[in-house]
Amino acid sequence: MNGDHPAGPAAAPASPLEPWPDTVRWQPISRDQIWVELIRLAVFLGILLLGLSVAWALTGLTLVGLALAAVVLGGCWRAVAVVRAVRAWGYAERENDLLVRHGLLVRRLSIVPYARMQFVDVSAGPLERAFDLATVQLHTAAAASDARVPGLRPAEASRLRDRLTALGEDRAEGL
Repeated sequence: MNGDHPAGPAAAPASPLEPWPDTVRWQPISRDQIWVELIRLAVFLGILLLGLSVAWALTGLTLVGLALAAVVLGGCWRAVAVVRAVRAWGYAERENDLLVRHGLLVRRLSIVPYARMQFVDVSAGPLERAFDLATVQLHTAAAASDARVPGLRPAEASRLRDRLTALGEDRAEGL
């Protein structure tokens, strides 16, 4: 069996999110991306909790206190989800395209043909730079098909950028 077709009518269909389970070598993103996302979450929650605390102190409304408790619980749930979400990110380079997968509840697999790429961005905000990380973003003619790979070390981001750019130019010449 080559993995492309089920062995027979009793075989389960392949997942559309794992179309090539035996032939694709997925690369994970850096686990340091977890810290970047957790710090972003903490800043957001800190601002929200400060605002709610002030509102609760000024009004004394039980509803504001309940909202405060809900934000704390939601923040704890989101922190756990962040860890799992970062672990779900992966990318794979194939001969003619780049695969990017991510998501927990809604899983997503993006397949970007090298010939369709218009340009490749590498970005790193202050928080990413503090953790020595960068994000590679591919832009295509269709905005909905843009894909990004966060949490890469700068050397890997540069290598991926250069490789994708070279492959994109080579494939575009054939069009």
